[in-house]
Amino acid sequence: MKKFDKERVLLAVAGPVIALAVAFALTSVVLIASGKNPVEPYTLMFEQATFSDIQVLIINQASMYYIAALAVAIGFRMNLFNIGVDGQYQLAAMIAAVVGAHVNLPAFLQIPLLLLTAVFTGAFWSGIAGVLKVTRGVSEVVATIMLNAIATSVIAYLWLPTVFGVKVGNNNTTGEMHESGWVPGVDLGAAGEIYGLVFLAVLLGVVYWVVLNRTRFGFDLRASGASESAAAASGVDPKRMVLTAMLISGGMAGLAGLPILLGDTHTYSLNFPTGIGFLGIGIALLGRNNPTGIAFAALLWAWLDKASPELDFHDYDKEIAVIMQGLIVLAVVVSYEAVREWGLRRQQRRVGAELAAGHVLGATDSATGDAADTNAQKEVAGR
Repeated sequence: MKKFDKERVLLAVAGPVIALAVAFALTSVVLIASGKNPVEPYTLMFEQATFSDIQVLIINQASMYYIAALAVAIGFRMNLFNIGVDGQYQLAAMIAAVVGAHVNLPAFLQIPLLLLTAVFTGAFWSGIAGVLKVTRGVSEVVATIMLNAIATSVIAYLWLPTVFGVKVGNNNTTGEMHESGWVPGVDLGAAGEIYGLVFLAVLLGVVYWVVLNRTRFGFDLRASGASESAAAASGVDPKRMVLTAMLISGGMAGLAGLPILLGDTHTYSLNFPTGIGFLGIGIALLGRNNPTGIAFAALLWAWLDKASPELDFHDYDKEIAVIMQGLIVLAVVVSYEAVREWGLRRQQRRVGAELAAGHVLGATDSATGDAADTNAQKEVAGR
C-alpha cells in the first residue's frame, strides 16, 4: 500500500476511534461523579451482546438506523442537511400501513407496492424542501424542520376514525395490514426472528457505494457538493443535483420504518418507533458517510439501545446509554475537525517537502547541464 493510501486510511479510522474513546472516557467521568463504578456498566452491556436474543434485537434495530443514516449521508455528500428524515420515514410508514390495510394483492405485487409507496411518499415530502431551495433559496434545514412538524399533524389527521384510524383500546392504529404484505424473516427459534428487510438494508448500502463511487451521477453529486461553481463549469446543473439529491434522500428515508412495519408490527400505531431520523444524523457522522462505517455505527447505536435496559437491574440508570450517544455526537464533531486539521498540516508539510526536493533537483540538473555545455564548448575550441 502506498504511503498516501496509508495516510488516507489512518485519517478515516482516526476520527471514529477518537470519538468513541472520548465518549467512553467522558461517560466514565459522569459515572464517577455520580458515585458509580465506571467499568461495570460497560461489562454488563458487553455481556448482553453475547446473548442470541439481544443480538437479533440489535440487528433488527440497526437495519432501521442504517437506512435512515444512508438517507442522511446522501444529503451530506451533496452538502445538504436533510433533518427531515424523521418526518419522511414516519409519514411514509403511515401511508404504507394504510395502503397495506386497504389493498390486498398477491404477495409478489403487494410487497413491491408497499415499498414503492414508502419510497414515493418520502421522496415527495423531501422534494417539497428541494423545490423550495432551488426556486426560492429556502434553507433545507429550515424547510425540513417545518415539514417534520407538518408530517406529525398529517399523521394525527390520518389517525382520525373518520379517515383511516382504527382505535384499539387507547391506541391509535391504521388497522392490521393484509398478510400478503408481511415480509417473512429468518426464524432463529428462541432467539427470535431477523426482519426480512434487513437484507434490503444491506442491498441499499451496496447500491449507495456503487452509485456514488462508480457512476457518473455519483461523481456529479460529489462534485456539486464540493463546489457548485466548479460543477457548473463542468456542465453539471447544481439546482438539478440539489433537487435530485433531496428526492433520493427522502426516498431512502421512506424505507427506514419498513423493516419493523412489514416484519413485526403490521400496523402504524402510537407505539411505532420515533426519532430514528435524528439518530441517523449521528450515525452518518460517525460512519463518515461511508456505507461500511455507517454499518458499524448503526450496530453500535443499536447495541447501546438494546443492552442498556439491563442496567436498571443493577442499580444503574439506562440513560447512561443516551448520555453516551450524545457524547459520541459531540466527540465526532470535535475529533473530525482535529483529524482534518492534522491531515491538512501533514499534507502541507508533504507538499512543501516535495517542492523543496524539486527545487534541489532542478538546481542540480541546471548545474549539470551548464557543466556539460562548458565541456562541449572546450571540446569544440580544442578541435
